[in-house]
Amino acid sequence: MLTKRFDGRIAIVTGASREQGIGTAICRMLAAEGADIFFTHWSRYDETVGCGAEYDWANKLCSELTHFGVRAAQMEADLTDPALPQLILEQVNNKLGAPSILINNACYSVNSGFRDLSSTILDKHYYVNIRGSSILSVEFAKHLEQNLKGLVPGRIIYLVSKGPDPDNLAYIATKGALIALTEPLSVALAPLGITVNCVDPGPTDTGWMNDEIRTYLQPLFPMGRIGLPKDAANIISLLSSDEAQWITGQYIKSEGGFTGR
Repeated sequence: MLTKRFDGRIAIVTGASREQGIGTAICRMLAAEGADIFFTHWSRYDETVGCGAEYDWANKLCSELTHFGVRAAQMEADLTDPALPQLILEQVNNKLGAPSILINNACYSVNSGFRDLSSTILDKHYYVNIRGSSILSVEFAKHLEQNLKGLVPGRIIYLVSKGPDPDNLAYIATKGALIALTEPLSVALAPLGITVNCVDPGPTDTGWMNDEIRTYLQPLFPMGRIGLPKDAANIISLLSSDEAQWITGQYIKSEGGFTGR
């Protein structure tokens, strides 16, 4: 039997709530390459400010992932709760074992121009996009140091965004903070064999685009098509692999030459 790229590895993927989402595409790709998958989701966010909840999607995705011959587990996780990062690590360890890959994909995003921005809106973005992802990352690193140091390389990857979007001030600001975190955290964790990188996938058709948006965006992609979730999953898979051991502290734009910013 051929060895797959991630045989024996356990990956955490946050924010895999919908079939068309980037989180789901990442889960599928890593599982196809042999990784056991633990993913989180938060349907109440999708019900209210997201693209719509897909009920029982988590169980369907778990079942689908096991068809790749890997183990899969999931939990609902509201990253505004400061206790969640530690609880996620405990659940992963109890259900699958010690993880070595962490993909921080979950986010909070609502439109916020300068007339809309408020402390409440900014706090909601901060709790998930910065605090939740940052604390989950350091808890993951401490867990790896205790259980896997010297045995398995570690990977932390953030999905980020930036650009001159005047209607997404809170989202761009908080995602920009993760870009700023990436390099110093990579230096801190390099002695543990953990790489830290962030990926900007650019505008990606995950279900939020209507025909008007697609018509506007497509000419801004010189390759002739809009980004798809599998495009983000491809770069995530590469950065999660052993071949990427020498890539750390990087902000990587993987957006097909998008010219819109």
